[in-house]
Amino acid sequence: METKNKLVEAIVKGIQEKKGQDITIADLRELDGSIANYFVICQGNSPSQVEAIADSVEETARIEAGDKPIHIQGLPQAYWVAMDYGDVLVHIFIPEARDFYNLENLWQDAVITNVPNLD
Repeated sequence: METKNKLVEAIVKGIQEKKGQDITIADLRELDGSIANYFVICQGNSPSQVEAIADSVEETARIEAGDKPIHIQGLPQAYWVAMDYGDVLVHIFIPEARDFYNLENLWQDAVITNVPNLD
């Protein structure tokens, strides 16, 4: 992974632990007016998998990076869960919601890293 950010690496590991797919890291540090340094975007196949990924990200980030989310939004429905770590925002979608919101295209000028799926 190109980033040296310990929190981002822990988040990616947490996503992979629950077989999250199509992980994209948007490095926003060079963009004026960005709301975070990094966006980490991924998807799960169902709301229950999205919830499991969010739980895994929270636990892995706490253990490996010593970081807790400031806020988590979207867990009751789990179509799109957003986790705010201050400088890092995590977005976990079901595929239909990811296609609809298309966050990757909002930050076209960012440095994008696509993490290969493990399986």
